[in-house]
Amino acid sequence: MSPTEPADPSKPGAPHLLPVSRGARAVVHALGGVCVLALVFGLWGAWKVFAPAASVPSTAQWRQAQARIQQLEQRVATLSRSDQISRQANGDLQNALGERDEEISGLRADVAFYERFVGATAQRRGLAVHELKLQPRTDQAWHFTATLTQNLNRGAVNRGRLQLSVEGTREGRLETLDWPRLRQQPNADGMAFSFKYFQQLEGEVVLPPQFKPLRVTARLQPDDGSRVDQSFTWAEATATGPAVAPAAAGGAG
Repeated sequence: MSPTEPADPSKPGAPHLLPVSRGARAVVHALGGVCVLALVFGLWGAWKVFAPAASVPSTAQWRQAQARIQQLEQRVATLSRSDQISRQANGDLQNALGERDEEISGLRADVAFYERFVGATAQRRGLAVHELKLQPRTDQAWHFTATLTQNLNRGAVNRGRLQLSVEGTREGRLETLDWPRLRQQPNADGMAFSFKYFQQLEGEVVLPPQFKPLRVTARLQPDDGSRVDQSFTWAEATATGPAVAPAAAGGAG
């Protein structure tokens, strides 16, 4: 018999194997399953015992994290408020600087005005209307500012009265409004002035409806001397822009 041939149980000298019943096989399978389950539960228990404790935060860690979040939120709110205050302060500073620039520009214009009329090299001029400005108050009411000057007679006081008249058209016809009509007072007298070098006079005039102004004339009647009339186009008198004369009503009187 060759080594690869299976043993024949019918022949003498062959080993005798007992047959395995089905019940025994079932018991073996059951024992194997129990062993597998025991191994699985053992591994799970070992993982629960030896797993890192940091995987589940403790109550103290949770409270610490909440406190940190509140601190960060408070810091963000504080920084936001600080940024808002800084922006507002910067805006106020820019506005203040703009106002100061305008004030400086006005002061420079005033200095130039003073030098022109009271400086050592100023050109000598008699009584005159240096500037006349009108600003609208309503559709028909206007506020006027007349700047009167003189430096011909230094130290002498100029006294008299100012009146305005306005030329224009209404319903296609030329019309001139005198001082009483502009003031809406039949016996209106002129505005009194008294100064040495300059003075500003302010008042209100009213135009009738549908009247289109073209020219305004300022008339100065001094107590001693000849009358002075100066005319300005309506566009010149109503043009916007910084005043070149000081705002003090009394001037250098």
